Amino acid sequence: MRPILSCEEVRNLEDIIEKEGTSKAELMELAGEFAAAQVERLSPKTVLVLVGFGNNGGDGWVAADILSQKGIKVTVVSPVEPDEVPSTLARHVARRTAGRDVTVFVGPSRDELSALIAKADVVLDAILGTGFSGNLRPPFNIWIDALNDAAATVVAVDVPSGLNAQTGEVSDVAVRADVTATMLAPKLGLFSADGPEYAGELICGELYDKLDEVINDVEHAAETVEASDLIDFMGPLPSGANKYSRGSVLVVAGSATYPGAAIMAAKAAARAGAGYVAVAAPEPCANLIRLALPSVPVFGMPADSRGAFGAAAPMQVAELAARYDCVLCGPGMTTAAGCMGVVTSLLALDKPLVLDADALNCLASVAIDGIDSTPELYRREAPLILTPHYGELARLVDESGVADLAHAIDAAQRIVWAAGSDNLVIIAKGPTTAVVGVEKVLLPLSGPASLATAGSGDVLAGIIAGSAALNHDTVDAWELLCAYAVALHSYTGFAAAERWGEKSVIATDLIDLIGDAMRLMTDEVLGDLDGEGAQGAAVKEA
Repeated sequence: MRPILSCEEVRNLEDIIEKEGTSKAELMELAGEFAAAQVERLSPKTVLVLVGFGNNGGDGWVAADILSQKGIKVTVVSPVEPDEVPSTLARHVARRTAGRDVTVFVGPSRDELSALIAKADVVLDAILGTGFSGNLRPPFNIWIDALNDAAATVVAVDVPSGLNAQTGEVSDVAVRADVTATMLAPKLGLFSADGPEYAGELICGELYDKLDEVINDVEHAAETVEASDLIDFMGPLPSGANKYSRGSVLVVAGSATYPGAAIMAAKAAARAGAGYVAVAAPEPCANLIRLALPSVPVFGMPADSRGAFGAAAPMQVAELAARYDCVLCGPGMTTAAGCMGVVTSLLALDKPLVLDADALNCLASVAIDGIDSTPELYRREAPLILTPHYGELARLVDESGVADLAHAIDAAQRIVWAAGSDNLVIIAKGPTTAVVGVEKVLLPLSGPASLATAGSGDVLAGIIAGSAALNHDTVDAWELLCAYAVALHSYTGFAAAERWGEKSVIATDLIDLIGDAMRLMTDEVLGDLDGEGAQGAAVKEA
């Protein structure tokens, strides 16, 4: 796993490195050298470097100096003369670079800048760094507009200028980079909100040769999960396995309105490896589910007048659920009164429980001012996995502002920390999905946009439950098991997009490709162990 840091954590890390004997001036030199290397690998003959007022601009001045010494024609565009750069460190390297074989252009008009961009093979964006937030001011908003309009090849230093390094938000305009050369560790904003769209290829330069020794001295906003981290979940079945030793799942789901959600979740649980899967559904939709799943026992439960779980269902569901290794509750269930009773009855059981979709909305409905204000509702000894998307997560914490990864992690941590249980995990689903536990946040492989289709979440819920059942006797870290399930779901998305095209994937396609996805993951692990894996390509190290 590789750490992802918040802006404050990066500053703390730099302070620690300085105390260990490497000054911030030395880090600037190393950062500039790393940025120059990423530009050089694109084999340019001419490079334009855009610098700002601060230390990010200092990195750009250093890179310009190094590139010019390699015989590349370099022009630096600065808002002020080198002697007028406000940052002491940046001013020092600006003066040094300006005195060498580098052309310096101060305060160009937009037309002049556009002409310079047009002549460059590569543009190095060193305008704004991790300290930026809010709205851009002239001349930088004009520079960035001109750069984006030119569709130039861009390498960004640390973060694309205009992108909030903490939240990933772009309030006005930001550089659209082809490559982002980030320093020490990736920043959370590169994975959140607009970050992935603007960052392009993400390459991390460790800079400090003893980074592994000090990086754990600071908190980690999150950690990326590599294929090799998941190897324990990819072994073959033991030769003596039977359907009971492979684990059993009860899917408590469905309604007369949404029977398909129960069908998809149950089939996905079986495809994910569970040896025995059953469904408890309201009686009005039970026969339809039986027809769709001939290998799965379906138990009809008392229903209300609308075909949802009725008032007598909670007790019967709880009695049935006690016989299974893992219970999944929620897909297609609705939020009728009987459904709320089903959720609360299952929370009282001593069984691993996955709450998805309407089960989460039921949980939110019985809480006042967010479930984190009443943690006794969901605090339990047995493992509990919640799988909200951003809207469901906002309802769980009684807020409306969960719109990106950074805010989703904050909201999920409020829920987890309120309960204080090592066995509580929240899978905050989004373009980048976060697996949030009491001590760590994991970012598994993100899937393609083809996963943004109705029913995809039901498939993921089934994969989680099936994986939990299959590994119920051996799980040491529930966060890692959930990361495995999310990654497996992502691989089904890639496989489905390859087979049917990105825009044509529907949720049922994913289920029958779970086996193919498992093979892809196994191949990825072998590639990782050989040093050739691609899953970690989301964050390359250089």
